[in-house]
Amino acid sequence: MGKKGELSLNRRSFFKAAGLGLTGAAAEGLAPRLLAAEQASESAQRPNIVLLIADDTGWRDVGYNGSEIKTPNIDRMAREGVVMEQFYACPTCSPTRASILTGRPPSRYGILAPIAGRSKLSLPKEYGTLASLLRDAGYRTAQIGKWHLGLRPEVGPRMYGFDSSYGYLHGQIDQFTHIYKNGDRSWHRNEEFIDEEGHATDLIANEAVKLIRESTASQPFFLYTAFSVPHYPLQENDRWIKPYEKSIANESRRLYAASMTHMDNAIGRVLAALEGKNLASNTLVIFISDNGGQQDWEAGSGEYNLRHGPYDVLGDNRPFRNWKGSVYEGGVRVPAVFYWTDTLKARKVSFPAHVMDFVPTLAAIVRAEVPPEMQVEGIDIGPALHGKNMPDERTIYWNTGRQLAVRYGDWKLIHHGNAVSQGKSELYNIARDPYEKNDLADEKITLTAQMREILARHRALDQIPK
Repeated sequence: MGKKGELSLNRRSFFKAAGLGLTGAAAEGLAPRLLAAEQASESAQRPNIVLLIADDTGWRDVGYNGSEIKTPNIDRMAREGVVMEQFYACPTCSPTRASILTGRPPSRYGILAPIAGRSKLSLPKEYGTLASLLRDAGYRTAQIGKWHLGLRPEVGPRMYGFDSSYGYLHGQIDQFTHIYKNGDRSWHRNEEFIDEEGHATDLIANEAVKLIRESTASQPFFLYTAFSVPHYPLQENDRWIKPYEKSIANESRRLYAASMTHMDNAIGRVLAALEGKNLASNTLVIFISDNGGQQDWEAGSGEYNLRHGPYDVLGDNRPFRNWKGSVYEGGVRVPAVFYWTDTLKARKVSFPAHVMDFVPTLAAIVRAEVPPEMQVEGIDIGPALHGKNMPDERTIYWNTGRQLAVRYGDWKLIHHGNAVSQGKSELYNIARDPYEKNDLADEKITLTAQMREILARHRALDQIPK
């Protein structure tokens, strides 16, 4: 690093940032590291892992970030656990979920946007996933709720390392009928379509609680628990709406808040089940959102037979710029909490982490080896969770098919277009300008060119969707 806030891209750091030398294996410095002795001793029992994923929750949609929405259980986790202040996802849902499971940018597999309609796009099966890694390490693996990495049973969760699956294959559903927006069935158990009564939030929580209560001391578990809210359509009863009748005037935002509090209650049920089973001290619970909040929504032609919406106010990403679907901070910086009683101390961590870091981080925690065929590009953030120093320079890359972006150190380049050789680039110093108000591309011409080269090298590693 050069002056504070400046990036000195010497030859060695530039080539590392550019990802040069990636030839079917992870770039130098990106392989998972074993945790230090004080973090996880060889003799310690491997923890259970519960990953809780909200759908479209914005930065300011959780109580601990100053929201008017009540999220007491998430807030408790934040108060007692590790709050990640610069945690990144992808701009939309399918890409984030692909990155969580593979430890790589999802564009490496041609997943740039939500898998929608009757698309046959799916996550490749041949590389392995976080679930298969944990299953091979002796974990019981269960996927609950939203899948969105393959819309047909033959590319459902059990094809990717999960012992069991329950929920819906698509990216959104009617919360009560559990039907996709085009009328297709989606609710399933182990890829067999089923019909059930109840709100999706309650059914997802019921399944997580059931699996926790059925767990045995002889086998740790991994619960990938992906909620359907606060993604539209918003369908909540008076129990969740009434607390906001006086405090939130806008009807759409009131429904959104109700769905958030409903989900928070479901999370509280999961935490209570862990405590009731005396598993809290040996379970790592992680809460994240899959992308930034969505601004508004109006039903497309025929969606849900026009029974839902429009919603003029949904998420709140303040103070960050822009919305879901964008590579600006509002689209990709998300709430994230790591909660592990007696192991992780309450702290805030400013190190920039990404959902692709789950694979190497969790592998290190459970002392499992990441198969080389996974070609992991995430890093082990375990030291940061324990207050240890992390490298100043790391690379995070995004490709939406319409925008490209790369963050290296404190610098972030945003490029409008899918080819680096064409289109306009913007340059921001995220440490000094986290709200991306001051574009420095014209001022720092050399640095912008270097960042564009890093971006081009990463773009060259992507698959182009057919």
